[in-house]
Amino acid sequence: MAPITSREQQQIDQANASDRTPVVLIHGLWLLPNSWDNWAGFFEEAGYAAVVPGWPGDPESVEEAKANPDLFARQTLGGTAGHYADVVGKLTKKPAVIGHSFGGMLAQNVAGRGIAAATVSISPAPYRGILPLPFSALKVASVVLKNPANRKRGVGLTLEQFRYGFGNAVSEGESRQLYDAYSVPGPGQSLFQAATANFNPGTEAKVDTKNPERGPMLIVGADKDHTVPWAIANASYKQQRKNPGITEITKFTGRGHSLTIDAGWREVADTALQFIKRFA
Repeated sequence: MAPITSREQQQIDQANASDRTPVVLIHGLWLLPNSWDNWAGFFEEAGYAAVVPGWPGDPESVEEAKANPDLFARQTLGGTAGHYADVVGKLTKKPAVIGHSFGGMLAQNVAGRGIAAATVSISPAPYRGILPLPFSALKVASVVLKNPANRKRGVGLTLEQFRYGFGNAVSEGESRQLYDAYSVPGPGQSLFQAATANFNPGTEAKVDTKNPERGPMLIVGADKDHTVPWAIANASYKQQRKNPGITEITKFTGRGHSLTIDAGWREVADTALQFIKRFA
């Protein structure tokens, strides 16, 4: 288990001291915790305590990440999910958990452990049992999957690849701004794990959807998302709605995979807040 960093411990301590309900924000592939900066402030203003852990080994800045892509080489889904569960376990109040993309999958994994008060899974990456494989999702993943050696590397997106995978529903200028501000290499290992999940019974790309202690869950999708198309988000919902807990889904129109970081982030954040207010 990766150790909790001093920054993460400080956030945990502050959340516990505040006596507010924590909101744990989990970023996805090709991003860092700074991608949640706007959301953290938004939830703090709404009366929650924002906790924004990184994946194990995440560098502190986008600049450091781009200069050292292999810092991401050893990140695995099992280790990352365990790290987030460890962070949640140190909070004195059961938190709400929000994740985007691979973070959306990890949020579902945390919820499946019965340790979340409520969960919002935004454009969740596929896990074992999710069968749709739309072309656009394969095109984005092929950046990593086309070379088996990438399993042991950190692999970044070019500006053009980011435009297709994240920024296709915003202007070219905004997509470039988002790329410069947020885009970093991602762990090839994690993408390979997700891609082979349905062929590997022991995969780490898995979620316990049956745990009755899972708690309420909202799944969010976007109709123009190339990386996690609506078919994947809806398949995730179909898996989760078998749970005895409340399971809901909502679709944003005219939005792509950048919906948590682009100029329209507040609408998505408010949808998450309204759901969480009902339960946490």
